[in-house]
Amino acid sequence: MNRPKQGNRFGCAARCALRLSRVSRLLAGLGLATPGLLWAQAAAVVVPAGAASAPALAASKASAPAPADALRLRPSRSLGSAKSEADDKPALVLSAKKLSTHIDQESRAEGDVELRYGELLVRAQNLNYEQVDDLARASGDVEVSKGGTLFRGPELKLYVSRFEGEFLNPSYFFSLTGGGGSAKRMSFSDAKHMRAEEGTYSSCPVDESAPQPAWQIKADELSMNFEANEGVAKGAVLRFYGVPILGAPALSFPLGGQRKSGWLPPNINFDSRSGLEFGVPYYWNIAPQRDATLTPFLMTRRGPGLDSEFRYLEPEHSGQINWALLPNDRVTKTDRWALNLQQDGQLPLDWRYRVRAERVSDDEYWKDLPKRMQSLTQRLLLSDVQLARDRTTHWGEAHAYARVQRWQVLQGSEASANFDAPYQRSPQLGLRLNTAADDAVLDGFVPWVRRARLEGAVEMEYNRFDLPPLAQLSPNQLKSMAEGTLYTGQRAHLQAHLSTPVGGAAWWLIPRLALNAAQYSLDQTMVDGRRSVNRSIPTFSLDHGWVLERDTTLFGRNTLQTLEPRLLYVNTPYRDQSSLPNFDSAPKDFNFDSIYTENQFSGVDRVNDANQLTLGLSSRWIDAGQGEEVLRLGAVQRYLFRDQRITPDGTPANQRLSDLLLLASAHINSQWWADGSVQFNPEAGRSVRTVLRARYSPGPFRTISTAYRLARGQSEQIEIAWQWPLWGQEGKAAARRSNSNSCTGAWYSAGRIQYSLSDRRLTDSVMGVEYDAGCWILRVGAERQSTGQAEANTRLMLQMELVGLSQLGSNALKVLRDNIPGYRPLSAERSASLEAPYD
Repeated sequence: MNRPKQGNRFGCAARCALRLSRVSRLLAGLGLATPGLLWAQAAAVVVPAGAASAPALAASKASAPAPADALRLRPSRSLGSAKSEADDKPALVLSAKKLSTHIDQESRAEGDVELRYGELLVRAQNLNYEQVDDLARASGDVEVSKGGTLFRGPELKLYVSRFEGEFLNPSYFFSLTGGGGSAKRMSFSDAKHMRAEEGTYSSCPVDESAPQPAWQIKADELSMNFEANEGVAKGAVLRFYGVPILGAPALSFPLGGQRKSGWLPPNINFDSRSGLEFGVPYYWNIAPQRDATLTPFLMTRRGPGLDSEFRYLEPEHSGQINWALLPNDRVTKTDRWALNLQQDGQLPLDWRYRVRAERVSDDEYWKDLPKRMQSLTQRLLLSDVQLARDRTTHWGEAHAYARVQRWQVLQGSEASANFDAPYQRSPQLGLRLNTAADDAVLDGFVPWVRRARLEGAVEMEYNRFDLPPLAQLSPNQLKSMAEGTLYTGQRAHLQAHLSTPVGGAAWWLIPRLALNAAQYSLDQTMVDGRRSVNRSIPTFSLDHGWVLERDTTLFGRNTLQTLEPRLLYVNTPYRDQSSLPNFDSAPKDFNFDSIYTENQFSGVDRVNDANQLTLGLSSRWIDAGQGEEVLRLGAVQRYLFRDQRITPDGTPANQRLSDLLLLASAHINSQWWADGSVQFNPEAGRSVRTVLRARYSPGPFRTISTAYRLARGQSEQIEIAWQWPLWGQEGKAAARRSNSNSCTGAWYSAGRIQYSLSDRRLTDSVMGVEYDAGCWILRVGAERQSTGQAEANTRLMLQMELVGLSQLGSNALKVLRDNIPGYRPLSAERSASLEAPYD
């Protein structure tokens, strides 16, 4: 808005107005003033809103800054009366090209008028302010801004201090949601309560060439209660390009991201096993710390059902319960359900507990209804209750714990896909102690060690191991049970270590002594006739490494290069463990981390013998300015000084050199990223395992990644994933043209395809197309999940996102985000959609 420059050069009339106002305030302070007329050119007057007397005017002071070109009147308090209520109110500042004032009665402003009162700003071409009634009447390009909400219209009547009045034919914009609309009349009862007659709402930008926005909500009456966080639309209809797609006689919605009870947008899904599914969630905001969501649904092939979720957050307890019920499945002729429980909390004496439990009705549930399951391992469901307490003292830390663990194993009817069920713990009781002595303590006991610390830890644990029901055991386990070699029973074990790390800024040396001891008491008789047996296995290791650095350049960039050699020597005597039960041990994955460990098995029951040296070398190039790793290269290999009799695959190892592990990763610039690892067998002269990955991301919504994975003799797989524009203008250009009835937005493709080279078939894959019209986004796609060697479940996805309002249909956005590396939601830089009030 252009205005004449004022500076210090006010006209004579303005100076006269200033002098007259001072005289008027002086008389007012004496109680002798009578209303008079002041006139000013391009000036401003500071008036306390709603003031009823001149003494109040003299005692007021402004709390909101006036415009730079406004004349601020600063009254003297020397003759003012005692402090009045007006002192606690913000000052009302009125500025315009032409302004006239009747003292204590009214002010009239013309031309580029601005009225400021606290966070309220009113702009208009003409404005009349009645001081006694605190009433402002504005006309001509009226604009009202307050609390992030903007109103525009031809005529306004407003009681300023209490924000009460009405706006004729206004348009409005809410910065919180990025949307707005228009109404025939807008009424304000106060700053937190508004009502619009024949109101509309949309996040689509205004386009004069289009008769209406791409999508729009129309309501006969729209009430907004910001204090209760509730909006109510009566006679509401959601239209998409003029076509009504959703209607309700009364519709309530939250104002902002806070929670509110009410119906949520419907869910629509389709897959090859259950057919079309339609569900309408109802969100119940029970209390500030509790809520629930109930979703009745209907599947065309299986029938009706109910999904439910209950959440609570108390000062010392929190949790979530999910219950899905499908009574009388039309396909299986059975009742089907899924239950998931999560609970965490604090107990007296610093004890804490944790509960995780999931159960389903049958073995085929993970195939038919997978989206109602929470477990990452869909065929192995855990029920786990833990109790723990930590304590820290001057000598170290103590951790006491108790646990009960159960499994539900979903074996299914395909025998070739069955697997061994893990053991259950009922219960597990343990105590861990960790301690470390500082340099000062060591100086007294180990005088020759000046830069070392004494570190130690002890774990003592008792377990009772049993198996799930017979129906959940694999054929191999049933065979071993018949032969008497599948054991259950009790185990008490002790694991301890003691080390003295020595080192400096660029090196370390860690001698370490460890002990693994276990006592077994079994329910079955072993081959040699015993039921009780014990064993004890010591281990000595020496870990030594260096980190050397130098300044260099790489691809024209100043970098810091490191050279990091590392050696690990391990000596563990052989102890025969072939006749002992194996309750919880499994081979570790052979990689850059596990090769530097003393034991090749996880758990307690198996410890490999060793007399070996592991030698590795890695080098990193780090950007000198940003600290970002640009390039990493590494190689590591193990040398056996004697044959190893206990190995992960059960075959004694007499080959002196282990497989060679090679590693490389590169992040040359912001667009390219790649990494790879190779496990190379020197005796066979070929790789055993290979993983190669690369990603190219030149900009927003543009990413392509590819991967190749080989596990020789097991699987060979390639993968490609992408998000890329196909056609059309993106971002703001699409948003500006979103109201046109022609499809002038931007089309994107997104997906991930996995192909098994060994099986010659597609495995888990996702493909989709997205159309971004600026204020609405359409997603169409398909997801394929393998459920067996010759089985797959195909799911179709259709979702419409009304930016700034909600999402309708299936949750395609989540599927794309979970499956595509580097995927970015198209609406990320605009406004966050209110997917659900409790998210």
